[in-house]
Amino acid sequence: MTHAAPRSIRAAVLTVSDRCSTGETVDTSGPGLAEILRARMGATIVEMRCVPDEKQHIAACFVAWSLPSAEIDLIVSTGGTGLAPRDVTPEAARGVFEREHPALMDLARLRCMSKTPRAFLSRGVSGTIGRTLILTLPGSPRGSSENLEAILDILPHAIETLRGEVQDDGRPDATPVTGKVIAHEQ
Repeated sequence: MTHAAPRSIRAAVLTVSDRCSTGETVDTSGPGLAEILRARMGATIVEMRCVPDEKQHIAACFVAWSLPSAEIDLIVSTGGTGLAPRDVTPEAARGVFEREHPALMDLARLRCMSKTPRAFLSRGVSGTIGRTLILTLPGSPRGSSENLEAILDILPHAIETLRGEVQDDGRPDATPVTGKVIAHEQ
């Protein structure tokens, strides 16, 4: 049986920042995340945008990029996850998620804790719209990159599963159906 090569991951990066959206400051977090996704995951970056800290702008971007026609597997946002009054990215995301997946950002915070306990100041969330996975990361270049790097090892499997490519999980009694069998280390 011949199987098609897996499609590369198509990703989008959204920077949420009042100051970046007006040109008052230069966005470094978004381009940094795009480079990590390209270099470490082999992702193709198909969209990059900067929007102000406004729920409707953030939510609209998540929804548009999650349309099946966009064919985007992963959206990472940077900014708006802290405690400042205008930090509304988690609320915008939760307003449009079809399914929330809190464990991904919980894992990122846990894995970042050894570097700084401030990782727990991020209210970042994760979830899905259709077959698109969305991660909301902190706004600082260091915080966003460390949080993304903390879960890079599991993101490809998460995306393949969301796409419907992984049906056989490597259990001893699993019968290969799709040709994609994940062998778990014991």
